[in-house]
Amino acid sequence: MIDQVRLLLLSPEIIVQTWRRARKSINGLTESDVRNSLLAFEPLWNELFPAEQSRIIELLVERVDVQTDRVDIKLRIAGVTSLIGELAGNSVTQQDAA
Repeated sequence: MIDQVRLLLLSPEIIVQTWRRARKSINGLTESDVRNSLLAFEPLWNELFPAEQSRIIELLVERVDVQTDRVDIKLRIAGVTSLIGELAGNSVTQQDAA
């Protein structure tokens, strides 16, 4: 599931949705900034302690539906926005990002 979440974070639709929400709270943020932050997060992930990885997954994933032939993951865009804020060095809360 974690690998699927990581792939979802790099999908164009998630990047655009995150950028649209985050630009309301982070002045001057571009879609490219969001994409670059998410790409930079990839190598950082392996350096995190398991507890921090768990916290981030809980922040990002709203729901997981397991079917016999697939797994559907629904992300929290507000959580992704918060992660972008942290990666950008800003303190964006989910309330601020809403």
